[in-house]
Amino acid sequence: MRHTLAEVETTLIAQEKTHQSCDLRALYLEQGDQRRRTSTRAGLWLAVTVYLMFFVTDLLLVPDVAIFTIIARVIVGLGALLVLEVQLRRGVRTNCLDLTCAAALVLGYAGWVIPTLLTTRVESLSYYMVFGAIFMMGANLFFSFRFALSVIASSLVLAIFLASLAVFSPGPSYDLAFVTFYLSCFTFTSYVNWKLNKERFNVFLNAHEADLQHQEASERGKALLRLSNTDPLTGLENRRAVDQQLRDFWEKWQTQGIEFATFLIDVDFFKKYNDFYGHQEGDRCLIAVATALDDAVAPIGATIGRYGGEEFIVIAALRNDVEAADLAEKLRRTVEDLKIAHGQRLDGVPVVTVSVGAAVTRPESGSKLEKIINEADRALYSAKANGRNCAELFDPNDPQSGDETAHIAALLKVAVAQKLVSLVYQPIQEVESGNVHAVEALMRLSMPDGTAAPPSLFIPVAERSGAIMELGYWALRTVCRELLAANHIELVSVNVSPIQLRAPGFASCVAAVLSETGVMGARIAFEITEGLELEMHSDVIRCISDLKALGIKIWLDDFGTGFAGLSWLRLIDFDTVKIDRSFLHDSDTARGRAMLRDIIRLIRNRGHRILIEGVETEEQLELMRECRIDDVQGFHVGRPVPASEFARRPLGVTTPDDDLAYSAQAS
Repeated sequence: MRHTLAEVETTLIAQEKTHQSCDLRALYLEQGDQRRRTSTRAGLWLAVTVYLMFFVTDLLLVPDVAIFTIIARVIVGLGALLVLEVQLRRGVRTNCLDLTCAAALVLGYAGWVIPTLLTTRVESLSYYMVFGAIFMMGANLFFSFRFALSVIASSLVLAIFLASLAVFSPGPSYDLAFVTFYLSCFTFTSYVNWKLNKERFNVFLNAHEADLQHQEASERGKALLRLSNTDPLTGLENRRAVDQQLRDFWEKWQTQGIEFATFLIDVDFFKKYNDFYGHQEGDRCLIAVATALDDAVAPIGATIGRYGGEEFIVIAALRNDVEAADLAEKLRRTVEDLKIAHGQRLDGVPVVTVSVGAAVTRPESGSKLEKIINEADRALYSAKANGRNCAELFDPNDPQSGDETAHIAALLKVAVAQKLVSLVYQPIQEVESGNVHAVEALMRLSMPDGTAAPPSLFIPVAERSGAIMELGYWALRTVCRELLAANHIELVSVNVSPIQLRAPGFASCVAAVLSETGVMGARIAFEITEGLELEMHSDVIRCISDLKALGIKIWLDDFGTGFAGLSWLRLIDFDTVKIDRSFLHDSDTARGRAMLRDIIRLIRNRGHRILIEGVETEEQLELMRECRIDDVQGFHVGRPVPASEFARRPLGVTTPDDDLAYSAQAS
């Protein structure tokens, strides 16, 4: 026999609905099982009690057979209770308990009606027979029997009654009346039982549906909460969730004194990884790092989250600096051990690594939550400045990371407006002619009490806080106005931070300053320090190209101190390369002098002009002549002096106040 697709689908849907209905009914019975057991036990005890109390009516209505009915009541009632209690102790199924109760009803009716039929009180018995309907109503209404069991029990009660009429029948009128009554009672109570069972099931369905809706709503709420607190890429907590966790840790620290440590973890050179391998590989790298870090801190129950693009944060209940330092090193080593290849690094490390900055709560932490994050951030900055792939713990006694930097950061915001910054200029001499044809602009910062902050302290703070942008533009504008516009010197070099080179529109702003002051770009040189923070990505290369288009000369500063110098020499046509002072000072030994000559030869082969800084003696200057160096800079040539000195005395003549000034990195 062939069936259409519609017929098959209809059959399948019907079967599925039937299956679901069976499952729901089974769940209904399962969920109501304990309630039914409790109610069945209480119901039988109550029914037996009432059943036994009817001995009074036996004595009043059928006293001649009362002894037999009472004995039957006691045997059936107590027997039913005994069987039920044994079943409960043995843990039999609820359906068996219902069957026991139904049997007790039927036997109870039989145990009452059969002895009663032997009475000689015919008139009393004719009225007493009506009480048999109580057993039928008990089967259908008093107990919560399933419909089939109720009908069977009621049918047996009805059958016993009809059989009793064969023994006791006062007349046709009596038979008609009582048969009609019992049949009506059977029909009515059975119908009510069916309706009650159906209604109970509907109530269960409505309650079950309400529970499902509540459960779904609760699960949706939890899912939304997880979504709002979870980083979609790594599955870690996001910054919102971590900030809340941080507040909880901080609250416990403030109220209960429970110490904790905060760790900021930054993936080294991740932008270069992302640019070279692609964003999908970059995402996979972050997921692998996140998973490894999560596994590393899981044993101590620490909180971990993604705090930024390639930055993670860990918060752990640790007691001291030693524990924090150990965990920081463990985090660093965990990522390094992943051995994720990174062939685009400039420091020669072939795998992905992280820099870790950590800070631990201290009595001096104060009441502001942000302070421990700032301390961890300073430690992270120190780790990156120290070569990356290392872990640093915040040291409040370190002037580079202590609380003094917070005061300097606030001071730098108003430094230009309150004229706390100034420029001094150190001469640059051409070796062959002996003429000073250029100067380097060096920034100085005066504290409110008049003391000077060293550039090695305030320049990193300016870079970290973003104040370097305003200071950089101020320095360029000041150089143009103080020296170049008045033609006091031919060329001025200005140190430029990597932060400035990466800033959008930096070259355009430089062009605006040149136009404003009327200075040609060819009279300015920007010194770019060979350091860790200067990554060779397209934005920096493009900015340098735009600056050279303005006529600005590009110098490579401190060559030999970092790891990127050779790569930069290959990519950019520098006008001048400045060799770091350390190589000149090491030239006292044969090995040091050989290294200096090798570096000079390397740069000369590239065709760049060479400047060596740190010339402090005549002997060193004579060595520069022997090596045919183009330019020199140092205390022997001239110390840094204010712009006002150029108008009233020769270059190189300085005052004793300048003795401690060094050519440190400037903006």
